[in-house]
Amino acid sequence: MDCPIPSEDSLNWVCDYPEGDIRLSVDDWIDRNYDYFADLTPELRNTSLQLLGPCYPVVFPSVNVYWTCQLIARVSNVSVRHWQQMGGVSIIEDIAIDKAIHRSINSRSAVLKRYVADVGKSWRVLLVCGGLVPLFLSVIWLLMIRHFVAGMPWITVILFNILMISVTMFYYLKAGWIGNDAISPIIGEHDPYYHVSARETSHLHLAAVVMTAVMIIAFLSSIAIVRRILMATSVLKVAAKVIGEVQALIIFPVIPYVMLAVFFMFWISASLYLFSSGTVQQNECSANCCAYDLKSKRVSCDQCCGYRLHYTSHIAAAILFHLFGGYWATQFFIACSSTVLAGSVASYYWARGETSPEIPFLPVFSSMKRLIRYSLGSIALGSLIVSFIESIRFILEALRRRLKLSNSMPGSWLGKMVFHTSHGCLRCISWTIKSVNRNAYIMIAITGKGFFKASEIATELIMSNILRIGKVNVLGDVILFLGKLCVSLTSALFAFLMLDTHRYKSAHNKISSPLFPVLVCWILGYIVATLFFGVVEMSIDTIILSFCQDSDEHQGTAQYAPPLLMETLNDQNEMQRLTQ
Repeated sequence: MDCPIPSEDSLNWVCDYPEGDIRLSVDDWIDRNYDYFADLTPELRNTSLQLLGPCYPVVFPSVNVYWTCQLIARVSNVSVRHWQQMGGVSIIEDIAIDKAIHRSINSRSAVLKRYVADVGKSWRVLLVCGGLVPLFLSVIWLLMIRHFVAGMPWITVILFNILMISVTMFYYLKAGWIGNDAISPIIGEHDPYYHVSARETSHLHLAAVVMTAVMIIAFLSSIAIVRRILMATSVLKVAAKVIGEVQALIIFPVIPYVMLAVFFMFWISASLYLFSSGTVQQNECSANCCAYDLKSKRVSCDQCCGYRLHYTSHIAAAILFHLFGGYWATQFFIACSSTVLAGSVASYYWARGETSPEIPFLPVFSSMKRLIRYSLGSIALGSLIVSFIESIRFILEALRRRLKLSNSMPGSWLGKMVFHTSHGCLRCISWTIKSVNRNAYIMIAITGKGFFKASEIATELIMSNILRIGKVNVLGDVILFLGKLCVSLTSALFAFLMLDTHRYKSAHNKISSPLFPVLVCWILGYIVATLFFGVVEMSIDTIILSFCQDSDEHQGTAQYAPPLLMETLNDQNEMQRLTQ
């Protein structure tokens, strides 16, 4: 229950589980502080004095490091003196097992398992900060866009910078660079002057550095777009008018939100089972390692090197498929949501932006009906393409980092240029595929075409009208992206605050690091925000693509465009004044 420490006036022992000839119940063994040395036969006492067990002397203090007793190479003189008087073998103070335990605790697999366990322990934090908080904040943001659209771009930019600074400061606190609230791998009370290094601390240091760089870039970018915010306000007004006319758009994201929430509950549960599965294998004993086996009643030299969890090829393949399937399913749900929204907004546009009998009753549900009946295959194909491209990019990025760590990077300047250029091209291809897919979903909702035909139509419309709509659309997307980051950063901030309570800093609920739970909350918050912000995002993109198609069908003059959209896109003098 507690890591053993040396006695101040005698010699303490820790003995193996009572088995074989040791007639002692486990409860009695615990009550005796795991010490039954006095009851051993002379033969077993002799093997114990040879450090072969079944009892071992406590001559080194130890501390609980992630539920493993880490020995401190600081021998107790009193315990050593009693040990020597009993005829025990000599003990080297700089013991190798101290370093071996430290290496085992800080291995990559052990750290990954602790991170996964942290996610399981903090499920309440994930539920609140990854589900409820972003849901509430996203609805509030949509309502403010509906009723306070003029000030929302300014509020979003300012709030984004405040949240970036706050989250970065929390990383500094947990990394130990500010204050005295750094994470510690030691569990329970211990000597404050004794420190144990852990990979989790290094990871937090790296996260703090990355967040600092991102914070600086975000602040400079915010300054750069300040003079362009008025143009973003104009295009957001168009989306706000759509939401005002088709009010079911505000409520609709709750449907994919609930579906994703249920899916993620099962997905995370399955993830925990997969990562904890595998076959238990005995470690190979290459060193001179022997211990007394109470069952076989002899000294054994082939079972004292411990055991490890080994993933078979089938389990490794199942984990990879599970990760890919989770990403594909997430993209599929988001794509379905985007297509339903696009169909609803298209009904508004082609009815000349007015509340008209031509707009079907509850257009959101009419759009859902069309999606389920005609377009599910196209949506599944588009989300699969995005998932496949992203998976390839992730694998190549992992290979690139491994080559960099193993010093296998190309030596020549040409090789380095090709290496980095290919990496940049792959990122561009990934971004392009995502953009084309989103526009393809809109054209699927408008025209009912298949995925590839809809992608072709959307690309042609955008390329032929790029000068007319590009600047307005990009600025609107930037503000919406900052809004999503505001929601996800707030979720991360609340996760930090919840994980900083006593519940997650002591006993068995103690987490090794807030890094993974906060990161999961950040990702879940961004996914939830994407569902809700997709209302505004898809409203803008759908109206603009509808405008392009309308113009293309009527020789360059849109016949169905709402007056507010025509004012935003066609008033060239106003646009020039805003961008000067």
